[in-house]
Amino acid sequence: MLSNHLQNGIETAKMVWSRIPNAEEGDREDAGLLRKSDGSSVESLEYEVVENHAYWEEQDQRGKLFLVYYVVVKWFFALLIGIGTGLAAVFINLSVENFAGWKFALTFSIIQKSYVAGFIVYVFINLVLVLSSVYIITHFAPAAAGSGIPEIKGYLNGVDIHGVLLFRTLIGKIFGSIGSVGGGLALGKEGPLVHTGACIASLLGQGGSTKYHLSSRWLNIFKSDRDRRDLVTCGCAAGVAAAFRAPVGGVLFALEEVTSWWRSQLMWRVFFTSAVVAVVVRTAMGWCKSGNCGHFGSGGFIIWDISGGQEDYSFEELLPMAVIGVIGGLLGALFNQLTLYISYWRRNHLHKKGNRVKIIEACLVSLITSIISFGLPLLRKCSPCPDSDPDSGLECPRPPGMYGNYVNFYCSKEKEYNDLATIFFNTQDDAIRNLFSAKTIHEFSAQSLLTFLVMFYTLAVVTFGTAVPAGQFVPGIMIGSTYGRLVGMFVVNFYKKLSIEEGTYALLGAASFLGGSMRMTVSLCVIMVEITNNLKLLPLIMLVLLISKAVGDAFNEGLYEEQARLRGIPLLESKPKYQMRKMTAKEACGQRVVSFPRVVKVADIVSILRSNKHNGFPVIDHTRIGETLVIGLMPRSHLLVLLQSKVDFQLSPLPSDPRPGSRPIRHTPSEFVKPASSKGISIEDIHLSSDDLEMYIDLAPFLNPSPYIVPEDMSLTKVYNLFRQLGLRHIFVVPRPSRVIGLITRKDLLIEDSEESDTVELQSTSVRSRHRDRSMLRNGDAESPLLNVLLVQGHTSS
Repeated sequence: MLSNHLQNGIETAKMVWSRIPNAEEGDREDAGLLRKSDGSSVESLEYEVVENHAYWEEQDQRGKLFLVYYVVVKWFFALLIGIGTGLAAVFINLSVENFAGWKFALTFSIIQKSYVAGFIVYVFINLVLVLSSVYIITHFAPAAAGSGIPEIKGYLNGVDIHGVLLFRTLIGKIFGSIGSVGGGLALGKEGPLVHTGACIASLLGQGGSTKYHLSSRWLNIFKSDRDRRDLVTCGCAAGVAAAFRAPVGGVLFALEEVTSWWRSQLMWRVFFTSAVVAVVVRTAMGWCKSGNCGHFGSGGFIIWDISGGQEDYSFEELLPMAVIGVIGGLLGALFNQLTLYISYWRRNHLHKKGNRVKIIEACLVSLITSIISFGLPLLRKCSPCPDSDPDSGLECPRPPGMYGNYVNFYCSKEKEYNDLATIFFNTQDDAIRNLFSAKTIHEFSAQSLLTFLVMFYTLAVVTFGTAVPAGQFVPGIMIGSTYGRLVGMFVVNFYKKLSIEEGTYALLGAASFLGGSMRMTVSLCVIMVEITNNLKLLPLIMLVLLISKAVGDAFNEGLYEEQARLRGIPLLESKPKYQMRKMTAKEACGQRVVSFPRVVKVADIVSILRSNKHNGFPVIDHTRIGETLVIGLMPRSHLLVLLQSKVDFQLSPLPSDPRPGSRPIRHTPSEFVKPASSKGISIEDIHLSSDDLEMYIDLAPFLNPSPYIVPEDMSLTKVYNLFRQLGLRHIFVVPRPSRVIGLITRKDLLIEDSEESDTVELQSTSVRSRHRDRSMLRNGDAESPLLNVLLVQGHTSS
């Protein structure tokens, strides 16, 4: 009877999950998509504003009230993103701490009678939690595996990876993180929280989920990739702020690590979102202090207050601190290289054998981790408790799984503790707190710290890349704080100073490893200060970060850059490659251009879209004297919308009347925007009759009349910087123009508000005349040339 109910429950859960949009549905090779190493696809985003007739008509219809509403909704969304990400972080931490607390409490109560039975229970609980996590990922939300930061970094860099920001991925990320972190694997929940915040922001940007009828047309106003990019940036900052209770660190993380585009208005909204997260998190923690959250208490969110630790440092301590930076750079670079090799083998050989292999692999890693974390402390001899100091607030011993130092595990006497169990048989957050703790000199032996360093480093390398949500912040802090404390022990014994704290060196070691692996500096420095509440150590943290990053850069790139390359995400880094200096734009574009005439037959459009994968097509027109002109760029997505709607088909092969108001625009700019993290319309989805194929479309009202243009002999370095900084998808490469019609200087771009709100004072007569005639040019004859050239010479595929 019980088995039948269990089976029915599983089948019901499968049916519910099957209704959630699948990241793997429709895996056909759509046009214009790049194929990743795992077979999934990526596509470029369109951050450029297409200023066509439909755009200008929509802008003319919008008054000041809409602009106020637009700004208010942006700030309201920033508020919702902060609240949603904060609540998600609270839920994840509550669940992880309670699962871990129940696990350790049950295990400790059983080992009082039998260590074998306690070991079996401990392994079984971990296995069940990890199994639930990997099952969710492999069967329902494959895009939720890993940290998600490389994918989000790619999205903000202009690459849309299908399935990364779906509602299904959000649910899988939250519950998968609970299982993997609660199951004791050597990974953290901080990276997944960044991905969680990005998913929440993206869903809000779409106005909710249309599949479950949870959308609102009042909130569904952010249709462009530009607006969604800003929201996702807020979500990334909110994730870091929620993970570390570090709002300023979250803002700097979004600025330094994940974004490729930044402006002052966005800075304000990101800062506001992080502040909202801090309020939500601290409110939840205040409520939990009264005992309403079960095992979740002061050891929940990772913040390690060492304000009562080392007050000052001497000049001679700078040398061992610099050594810590060198060690962090070397171990961080080695970690990046090992994870790259293992992940490459895993993705190209092991994981291609199916989901069953992924599940078995994760369960084996869980089993090995449980055996090591339970078994190694059994081999370690217990140490007598130190003399109690009432001022320290430390109690010796403490039962395992409880917040504090000096864990009593497999000890023959009551007043003894197992130093290896204090960091191994514990949650990672509490283990880090133990390593950072002050006034605990000689709590850990060098042998135990070295054993833990080797074993946990190996486990972190092996665990990274399994099919579970996994972050690397906390494992990196664990590794760094271990060798940092080892160096601190040496410094204490060498200098014989009572003011030196081993916990201070543990903090510096944690910063050095993160700097050597992730190559962050400013944001990481601020995060470490915020989570430790000790501003006096700021210069030392800066020192070890600079050294570790310099050492790590000598060997390879950062962890996220390496993983993005492994996943086939085409990131445009901030600095172009050196060899681009000797290349020109013409050498880079390569292939022959496929173009459309202004009025094109529907059958020709279908044929071209089926025969190539380009996402942008130059549109060619002719003057009255037969001169060839390029009048703009037609995106593939616009063509597909026009073919699907059919309302703009015409019988005549002649251009439509260019006079204003002669032909109504039947589309709004929002209709041409592809849904976030979706494949959009494909040419295979459009069904046209034989009569439809004989019709014509005038492309002039729908194309982009002012795409960015570079001369063919411009250096590829300048093209690269232009492309990345403006977030472009296409650039026209053209021959040298035959004439110049004017120059724009700084004064031509200065516009001041006049006393009348409806007018502007222009600093240049040339700008004044162009401003006066803008509406006429907008609706004028399409024969006005974009450039007086015969044909573009560039490649416009994404």
